[in-house]
Amino acid sequence: MNEADRTRVETFITRWEGSSGNERANYQLFFAEMCDALGVDRPLDKGRIPNDPYCFDKDVKIFHPSGQVTSGFVDFYKAEHFLIEAKQGGTTSKKGTAKRGTNTYLREMEKAFVQAVSYTRNLPSKPPFLFTCDIGDHFELWMGFSGDYGGYGARRDIGLTELRKPDVFDLFVDIFSNPQQRNPEKIAARVTREVAADLAELAKGMEANVDPQQVAQFLMRCIFTMFAEDVGLLKEHLFTQALETRWILNPKMFKPEVEALWEAMNEGTSFGFHGQLLRFNGGLFAESQAFALTKAQLEVLLQAAKRDWCNVEPAIFGTLLERALDARERSKLGAHYTPRSYVERLVKPVVMEPLGDRWIAVQAEVKQLLNAGESEPTANQRKKAIAVLEAFLTELQQVKILDPACGSGNFLYVTLDLLKGLESEVLRRLEDVTGSAQLRLDIAQVNPSQFLGIEINPRAAAIADLVIWIGYLQWHFRRFGDIPPIEPVLREYNNIECRDAVLAYDAIEPDVDGLGKVRTRWGGRMMKSPVTGDDIPDPTNQVTIYRYLNPRAAGWQEADYIVSNPPFIGNRKMREILGDGYVETLRKVYKDVPDTVDFVMYWWHKAAEVVRARNVNIFGFITTNSIRQVWQKKVIDFHLLNPKNPLRLIYAIPDHPWTDDGAQVRISMTVCELSNYDTSRLIKLGLVIRESEAEKPENSAEEIKIEWKNAGKIFSNLQAGTDVYSAVSLNGNQKLGCLGVKLHGMGFCLTEAEAKNLETEVIHPYLNGRDLLQFSRKALVIDLFGLTENEVFARYPNVYQWIYERVKPEREKNNRPAYREKWWIFAEPRSSFRPALKTISRYIGSTQTSKHRVFTFIDTKVIPDQKILAIALDDAYFLGVLSSQIHVKWALVCGGQLGPTPVYVQTVCFDPFPFPTPTDTQKQTIRELGERLDSHRKRVQATHPEVTITGMYNLLEKLREGEPLDDKDKAFNQKALVSTLKQIHDELDRAVFAAYDWEPTLTDDQILENLVTLNAQRAEEERNGLIRWLRPDYQAPGETYVQPSLAGIITETEIAVSPTEQQPFPKTLKEQLSAIRDLFRTQSGEWTAAQVTAHFKGANRKQKVILDCLESLEDLGILLSHAENGMTFWHLAEVGSDR
Repeated sequence: MNEADRTRVETFITRWEGSSGNERANYQLFFAEMCDALGVDRPLDKGRIPNDPYCFDKDVKIFHPSGQVTSGFVDFYKAEHFLIEAKQGGTTSKKGTAKRGTNTYLREMEKAFVQAVSYTRNLPSKPPFLFTCDIGDHFELWMGFSGDYGGYGARRDIGLTELRKPDVFDLFVDIFSNPQQRNPEKIAARVTREVAADLAELAKGMEANVDPQQVAQFLMRCIFTMFAEDVGLLKEHLFTQALETRWILNPKMFKPEVEALWEAMNEGTSFGFHGQLLRFNGGLFAESQAFALTKAQLEVLLQAAKRDWCNVEPAIFGTLLERALDARERSKLGAHYTPRSYVERLVKPVVMEPLGDRWIAVQAEVKQLLNAGESEPTANQRKKAIAVLEAFLTELQQVKILDPACGSGNFLYVTLDLLKGLESEVLRRLEDVTGSAQLRLDIAQVNPSQFLGIEINPRAAAIADLVIWIGYLQWHFRRFGDIPPIEPVLREYNNIECRDAVLAYDAIEPDVDGLGKVRTRWGGRMMKSPVTGDDIPDPTNQVTIYRYLNPRAAGWQEADYIVSNPPFIGNRKMREILGDGYVETLRKVYKDVPDTVDFVMYWWHKAAEVVRARNVNIFGFITTNSIRQVWQKKVIDFHLLNPKNPLRLIYAIPDHPWTDDGAQVRISMTVCELSNYDTSRLIKLGLVIRESEAEKPENSAEEIKIEWKNAGKIFSNLQAGTDVYSAVSLNGNQKLGCLGVKLHGMGFCLTEAEAKNLETEVIHPYLNGRDLLQFSRKALVIDLFGLTENEVFARYPNVYQWIYERVKPEREKNNRPAYREKWWIFAEPRSSFRPALKTISRYIGSTQTSKHRVFTFIDTKVIPDQKILAIALDDAYFLGVLSSQIHVKWALVCGGQLGPTPVYVQTVCFDPFPFPTPTDTQKQTIRELGERLDSHRKRVQATHPEVTITGMYNLLEKLREGEPLDDKDKAFNQKALVSTLKQIHDELDRAVFAAYDWEPTLTDDQILENLVTLNAQRAEEERNGLIRWLRPDYQAPGETYVQPSLAGIITETEIAVSPTEQQPFPKTLKEQLSAIRDLFRTQSGEWTAAQVTAHFKGANRKQKVILDCLESLEDLGILLSHAENGMTFWHLAEVGSDR
């Protein structure tokens, strides 16, 4: 802020300070002159730029459930920057102007805030800053980079005269010109990365001579000391001054003097010339051990001490600190971490939304108490309002949150920060009512003891405790300024328990077999075969298998909410990472959990159990997005469909980007509660519709956009709409599908050159999923199914030696006896499926995990890999139906996903799928189109070997979407004939729709609903003895097959919800407000006050009460209203999109 800035601001304040009157007459001039004072451009007149991104009186279209569109006008708006609603109070009460400082004035300012928030819901994106402004007096400011501005109590008041302050002036300039400069996540991320890099450099230099655990404890004491001096807990920047003036000059003094400092901090005694210090205690300084550092190391520590520790972001600090202190993780220090906004996306629906709902009810009750008459509230009314607010504060201060896999504490910190924010909002509302701020240190408040964790890593557990305390103390100084907290500053609540969260046991010892020999397994290390030179298992690399004594499910601390991000260990990696003994014990203890699930599902199951036992209200987890796979979702189904206290999913994001261990992964978010816990709660399903490739996590998080919908019900596959999983497997589809073989021995695979010297009778072409979709490797495989070892030795000696040298060493180390004993045969040769291929010359194949669902014919001489689903049907009619959009859409919803890629699961995609009952003509049409489809693709690839199926279908997707083609696309289309491919698919889709007797204009949901209905009809037919075999000669030889025609299914139009039974009208004000809010949540559409009254028994005499409740809920932004034909209609504020 230079002298010219000061002059302009002074002129502006002098002109406008203390003004009063009509804001509609004054606000544009006020804001235009404010722009001049700030040195930023004034907005252009409306209509000069399309969509008016920066203007006065911004038009906002508001869409109502009835279809009516009304217009609103934002007083001052700049896209991606701010939105301002203006009011103007006065020094006296008069018509149209409320007297500043009165309850009426406060109510009008709050209404302006609610109106501003309602406008943001109807804008293309929510601006990061929101203002209300009393012209000539003050601004009220809310920040919402996450799209959440909080409530009215979350405001920051800025007086007009405060524009003289350089920091306030700079804030306003940034809001008008570059608001991202004020994004706290970005500011904190930058500071925190710098701090972590300093610490990593220091740790790296120390670990050569000092135990890493001791290094970690030492550095954590340094960290808190640097934080303490920056926030004022240590005066005169004691630590930094000592580094600069004493310890760097004389490094030998560092160790004894810093130990003396930490002892003084622990006990609250004097230190040197600095007098008595605050007593910190809390365990962190119980040990004061330090280490001698070189001058260079002390200079690194000084560099860290000079960082801005006040702005360190605890949400990511723990993760970065853990990496800094771990030599194996240090290389990932600059890699992606989990942005805070991702964590909030789970914490809010689990913890903050339920508490927020209660806070809304409290605010509405307080409003009713204070606004009971036309005049200012009486002392008794204020007393009652204060009691209501204080009761809610007490509730907040007793809530317990558990993270049973807390790591370095980021989820617990974010929850603490949000809960402290809500507490601050309540305290601000209490200040509005009482007229004075509550600044006593000795009153109860939200504190670290409420945030419980379980963590098996001792270092991470200690970091979590430190992170929570840093976050708590940051809030203390925001609220109390320079006033230090009550001593001891740190307290040992023992809220972070260092132990296993899912398995408890008394001891571990090596496991022994029946002969008393210690059990071991191969550790995974390879060696070069002395015969072939190939990699084979190293037999000397053995890992001990342990036995767990008295194993049992681990207990968890008592809590109200559970929120966590358990470790991402896939089922196949569990033995390698956790050990055989651990995994075997875990599976024995958790008998209700299938052995096929990932490690995270044991947390999910345990949390579900404690919620169903009514010990916890709600839980939410981050899991890999494979939770939607058939073998994972069985755990979810167990709890959702359990007749005893079933759960329901109330919030889900099926596929979301995430960072795990520095790597990018895809995750799902799920939140569950008892099915009857809060039946009014909106069921929210989120779809990520925009992502980012930004390098920095805080930037990529900002660009993510999620589209929400009120789902009504979320199924275990994390989808809404039609419950496709209610479809059952059909007998008519059985015995025909199977995944290809599993080798478990790469020595089975051959190149053409290697096969020349071997017996060709047992060598066959071999395809994997990539061969089908990309380029064929022309691989071969040795298949010895049906032969004994002696037969192979006698009849195929060259093959025998080949596999003896290359397969047997690998199989001998396999844990499964059958794999070891029959080492010359594929691990999974698919013996039960092979008969299905004997009488046909080709079968249908599809890559199990693929972006595009493509079915193709494969010669029966070709052996498919385990990643190909083989379907023993040779009729092109079936290939045609499976290739149609009807089946592809079904498979996409029913199947799972591996990352972002769809997975075709036979048991839910093929087995329940009801094929149509076409006429002979319809069937022949589909058959011919199926042949054309298969031959067309193969002919193109034969002519142009460089063309892949994936490339063809990528371009087909573009053509279907109507996207413009560039020159490269056009050239590829000419070569791959994709337009012709599209024509075949279009004709095929029309033919299959006709075979089902359905209109081709059906929506995806209608197609799925029809298929589910048809599946139920087929299942009923099968119960009555009619099975529509797809291949009766193989599936049911000797049975007579009759295929009667079946009338097409008529898609019913949606039926309006019938009126619900009248409910008793509650007696207390809080219950009345909650009941009306819940009515709007559970019943769609718009309601008049008379219709709401009619919903409740005995409410006719309460029409005024109901109208007051509706207006209070509208004042809080829960409801929106509009007038139509002389009547007022209310509706629930819509679930929109989130950034």
